[in-house]
Amino acid sequence: MINKLIDYLKDKKVLILGCGLEGYSTYKLIRKYLPNQEVFISDANYNFLEKFPDIKEDGKAVIVGQDMYLQGLENYDVIMKTPGLSFKDVDTSAFADKIKSQLELFLEFVDVFTIGITGTKGKSSTSWMTYNMLKKQKEDVHLLGNIGVPLFDEIDKLNKNSVVVLEISSHQLEFVKVAPNIAVILNLYEEHLDHYKSYEHYINAKLNICRYQKQGDYFVYSIDNECLRNHINSMGDLKQHVYEISYDGRKKENDSHTLILRNENMAVSEDGEILYVDSEKRKILGEHNFSNIMFVSTIARIMNLDLKKAMNDIYDCPPLAHRMEFVGEYDGVKYYNDSIATIPASTMNCVKTLKDVDTLIVGGKDRGIDYSEFAEFLGKTSIAHLICLPDTGWKIAQMIGNDKIEKYIVNNMEEAVDIAKSCTRKGKICLLSPAASSYGFFKNFEERGNLYKKLVKGE
Repeated sequence: MINKLIDYLKDKKVLILGCGLEGYSTYKLIRKYLPNQEVFISDANYNFLEKFPDIKEDGKAVIVGQDMYLQGLENYDVIMKTPGLSFKDVDTSAFADKIKSQLELFLEFVDVFTIGITGTKGKSSTSWMTYNMLKKQKEDVHLLGNIGVPLFDEIDKLNKNSVVVLEISSHQLEFVKVAPNIAVILNLYEEHLDHYKSYEHYINAKLNICRYQKQGDYFVYSIDNECLRNHINSMGDLKQHVYEISYDGRKKENDSHTLILRNENMAVSEDGEILYVDSEKRKILGEHNFSNIMFVSTIARIMNLDLKKAMNDIYDCPPLAHRMEFVGEYDGVKYYNDSIATIPASTMNCVKTLKDVDTLIVGGKDRGIDYSEFAEFLGKTSIAHLICLPDTGWKIAQMIGNDKIEKYIVNNMEEAVDIAKSCTRKGKICLLSPAASSYGFFKNFEERGNLYKKLVKGE
């Protein structure tokens, strides 16, 4: 399973560019199978040497100077770029063909069945539901990728019968030229505009998940999302099997592709098969998750699973942390943590689902997203208190003209939770759903959500 990958890396001048969780995973793989090969490691800071002391003690690990970490990249044979490193302002023409990632090498050299799931929002929950569904009907299923487990970490556990569910970010897809057996795009919205040269650049990165699929592969996407639909149409005839998901019943004329339609709590395929989605049974809440369930059930159909069992397994799937997560009830107020919400659409979905939101905590890094529609939405809700974190929360506060919403400008999460505890009415909900990235203020959305939960609980 590993031989082709190791043969590819052997005797090459490999640079690990950015040594976080995935970079360290790549280092461990090279050191395990190529113990005498030099490996070059470059990062903007040297914190990784304290975090990963085995690299510091490795005589064959060459650490590139901090001030040179983006210099001379054309001199390497393979550049294993960390997904989070932006090349937005870097001319990559001299070395673009050398830029690789764990995702690309995994898809190219590891012979297992892969299901890749991406989208601006919902990819973690959909990947999680898919994994939980599959492991009830398949013997050897793994969940890897952007969800927090680097692909190379479990490569030794795989065999020819393995099924691997991959949560894939746009950053991981940006330079790949291979694709999974089943590719899923849930949606496209403005996101990561600080990482890409344009929104179009971001979209094209996402489309790599299906652009390089082969005949016999499967592609599943939402035709309700106008941006996604238009870009798929512009790609012309696709050679893979295409499944189109519709939440609002959209259908193109003379279209023979499989289409899932929604009618209240019922999804119907074109071949007449009916799947009931019982909103009272499922543990993962939210109207938007109905759409995600439709994607998961389509994957079940493609893989010829027992559909009735699959639907029951989807119902039983527990939610992931930081995704409409119920923190607890304190002094008559219910607290929810939706720190994963990094764009307005996610926060709007959460507010619509929970319904009784009295206090909403918003704000985070400003990445140039347009918040005008979001501000208009908030002005029409019954939310009474809006607690605004920097930077985008302050901007949103200025955009809302509804005087019925009391706005609080705060500097940090501690202030936000203190105010929330004092102003939220009993019997109502206080919700953290920032509609913005955590970066610049927190390491990631998990750290943000964990701090919120700790403060709410008074720990």
